[in-house]
Amino acid sequence: MLSLGPGVAYSIAAAAVWGTYIFVLKRYFDAYPATVLTVGINAAAIAWYVPIAVLSGASFDWLSGLGALVDGPTALFVSLTTILLTAAAFLVFLRAIDVGEVSYVAPISKIIPVFVLPIEVLLLGQRLAPVEVTGVAVATLAVYVANYRAGSLLDPLRKAASSRAAQLALVSAACYGVSDVGKRVVLQELGVPLTLWVPILLGGVMLVVLPLAAREWVSLRADLPRFALAGGGVALGEHVTSLAFAAAPASIASPIINTQAVVAVVLGGVLLREESFRIRLVAAGLAVTGVGLIAA
Repeated sequence: MLSLGPGVAYSIAAAAVWGTYIFVLKRYFDAYPATVLTVGINAAAIAWYVPIAVLSGASFDWLSGLGALVDGPTALFVSLTTILLTAAAFLVFLRAIDVGEVSYVAPISKIIPVFVLPIEVLLLGQRLAPVEVTGVAVATLAVYVANYRAGSLLDPLRKAASSRAAQLALVSAACYGVSDVGKRVVLQELGVPLTLWVPILLGGVMLVVLPLAAREWVSLRADLPRFALAGGGVALGEHVTSLAFAAAPASIASPIINTQAVVAVVLGGVLLREESFRIRLVAAGLAVTGVGLIAA
């Protein structure tokens, strides 16, 4: 019988929100460079999130939260490193798809939990039951399969030995893995209120990406309503993601949240009749199995 604790439930909700968001990006925002898209949507997300947080009374916790963030070099280092690695992972991924084929880059870039689990076990002393480790492995496989495009399933991993693009994708996944553990530390060990952490993370990533976005900037005016709606989705997604990392180990939350890729490709198969739908359904089945094992 499944026992969905808060961390698992929030992680599933985050996967659903992010998966829908990815589908919407592919469907309606293809014309925009990824860096410009990130700046525009993150700005809209902050514009949604901060007023709502203030109206809900969350601002009363912000002073204590800021104190926790700057309380000694360790807290500040973890916070800044998490923000920088989140942005770096995104930028390295963009570089990977610039120099290589998406069919090889996408699967490798999503094996984030492969890095999260050993980091959390070695640095934070996290312990998982064997069935949970199996669930993490199955959920990670589901994300890999969801991003599979053509050829052998092992081709992307074989390419990693010689392909610059595949190697960059691996670096991107590692950066995301470290940043996921960092989010858990910020929200659990440091006790930073998530209503403060969400706008800091969104704003920090936006500032890191902004110089690159400025080089290829295009006007967003024609699609401002769409950017506003997408920003609302990102604000919701980051909030639910932070709830997940505040309530569960990163090694549990991360593989579930990353099944967002499965949600996105299944939506694409159902609504847009994208190719390889059968393999996407296999990925969906693996994702459900993995989450079930984690929550067992």
